[in-house]
Formats: sequence, structure tokens, C-alpha cells
Amino acid sequence: MIDNLENSSMVSRNSLKKLEISVIIPVFNGGNSFKSCLSNLTSATPPPCEIIVVADGDTDNSWLVAQQYGVKVLRLTTCNGPAKARNVGAQNAKGDILLFIDADVTVYPDIIERVKKIFTEKSELAAIIGSYDDIPGETNFLSQYKNLFHHYTHQKASEEGFTFWGACGAIRRDVFFAVGGFDESYRRPSIEDIELGYRLAKAGYKIRLCKDIQVKHLKHWSAISLLRAEFFYRALPWVELILREGARNDLNLGITSRLSVVVVYALLFVVITTLWLPQLFIVACGLILLLLGLNRPVYKFFTQKRGFWFALRVIPWHWFYYLYGGFAILIGTIHYFWQQYSVFKPDNINPSKT
Repeated sequence: MIDNLENSSMVSRNSLKKLEISVIIPVFNGGNSFKSCLSNLTSATPPPCEIIVVADGDTDNSWLVAQQYGVKVLRLTTCNGPAKARNVGAQNAKGDILLFIDADVTVYPDIIERVKKIFTEKSELAAIIGSYDDIPGETNFLSQYKNLFHHYTHQKASEEGFTFWGACGAIRRDVFFAVGGFDESYRRPSIEDIELGYRLAKAGYKIRLCKDIQVKHLKHWSAISLLRAEFFYRALPWVELILREGARNDLNLGITSRLSVVVVYALLFVVITTLWLPQLFIVACGLILLLLGLNRPVYKFFTQKRGFWFALRVIPWHWFYYLYGGFAILIGTIHYFWQQYSVFKPDNINPSKT
């Protein structure tokens, strides 16, 4: 029995050594966050077999910063978006596992060992994704709110994943190329990682959300940058992806979120109507209580993490999130079906040859 245990342990250690991990980081004008990312990653123990930085047409010499850290640097002359940059990095990687990290996150020292261990012990897994931690790097309210909300969403989600995540996601190299990598038609940081996850799941590959593999997000969010990214780069293209591939009852697509969108719009309608029918005020109060009840776990989470007054400030932003999310559903749906009509309308159909 002792010999068997020793042999098993030796096999496990040998297996861990067989898998090699390539870390791939796309960067466009990374700034100080990028320096923190590289400084942190190059201190990982054990180190990856290589760190590949793809400078995506940067204008702040991020590629020179990467060279100073002794990592492999690939330069693109023009900005093509993170999907293209990640694909270029993958094509030049030699590891069995491709670990994609964003340029504005820092990792914990044992991330390479833990990722390697998961893929070794779970041979059925094609890809894994992690989560932001609950200590965001930026201290302003919107950055804390946005990054903590992302942490909450992943921590409450099912471990059986259906999306990929470019900020901290690992995938077997052969699987990555089997499904065609990231869709390079996404020219901005958008849903290129989510779309890859949809293709992986559709092809029958297994994705695991590993909630204990976490990274720290260093991004500074302002009201303008948050709304631009959330609405134009995430919500609108995700709506069209859902219309093509279907929705899942998970992450921020859960039943509670969908119902909250409906209630927020009902509340907006009732509040406006009270200008003419004041007696509807009681209905508005009921809808407010319903929204608070539906999202009680979210507000409880923020209260536990940052206190009551912080959670109170979260509520209007959270409801606003449902408001512009619902608007994105409307606009994205109209755009999607307009495109379908444009493709199939008679003017675009070639007459059959006789």
C-alpha cells in the first residue's frame, strides 16, 4: 500500500511536469497597470514555460516595457483588437496550455501551479476560467462597484461554464486551434472571449469555472468608460450572440436579472405616469420593494464587503445597469433582425441561373 501511494504521488508529480503553460498577454497602451501585471507575473512560482506579450499597435512603448522584463515580445504595427493579438500569441506559443491574462490584472504567485494541476487531474476539461478577487486595485466607487460585482457574479455562477474569459482563462492548445481561436472580427475589447466559449460548448468541450483561481483587476472605471464598455462593447454584441446561439440561465443572464429588467422598466413607466395619476405612487413603492427583494443577495454582498453606505450607493447604479441592459436588448434585437432582413430581402438574392 505504501509503495502504491508513493508511486501514485510520483506519477502525479511527473504529470505536473509534463504540461507546459504559455502565458499570453495582449496589450495596447498598458501604462502602469501593465508594469504591475508583468512584475507580478514574472514572480510566479513555478514560472510558466514562457510569457508572450503581443503589443497591439501600442503608442506608449508598452512593448519596450515588456522587453525590460525579459519576456517574449511580438509587435503588431496597427491596433487590431485583443482577439487578433491573442491569436498571434497562441500561434507563437509552445506550451500545452494557453493561459490568457489581461494587461490590467495581477495574478497570485501560485497560479501556474494551480492551473497545471487542474488540467493534469481533470483530463476531460478543455478550458477553465477564473474570477476577479474581492480587493480591486482602484479605490474609486465605480471601480470598486464594477469589479466587485464581477466577482460576485462569477462566485455565484455554476461551475459548469459556457463562456470563456480573456482576463484569466486557460485552454488546451490543441482545442484552441481545433475551434479556430478567437473571432478576429471583434476589433475592440468586446465579447470575443464569450463567443469563443459558446463555440467550445457547442462543439462539446467542457469548460470549468474555477472560483478559487482569482486575479486582481487594476482598471480604473469612470462613468463614461463604464457605460461605453458595458453598452456598446459588451451588451449590444452579446444580445446578437444570444439571438444566434441562445441564452443560458447563468451569470448575468439568470432569471432574476431578466425579471429585474422588466421590473425596472415597469417602475420607470409607473413613476412617469404618477405625474398624471398620483394614486399610482403605491404601485411604484411596491415595484421598488420587489426590486430590492429580487436583488437582496447582491446588496447583502456589498454590505458585507464594503458596508451599508456603499451598498446604498450601489442600488441606483445597479438599477441603471438593468435599464441600459434592457435598452441594449431592444437595440440589439432590432439590429440583428434588420441584418437578417437585409441579407434575405429580394435585392440581395441572386437569381437562379437557367
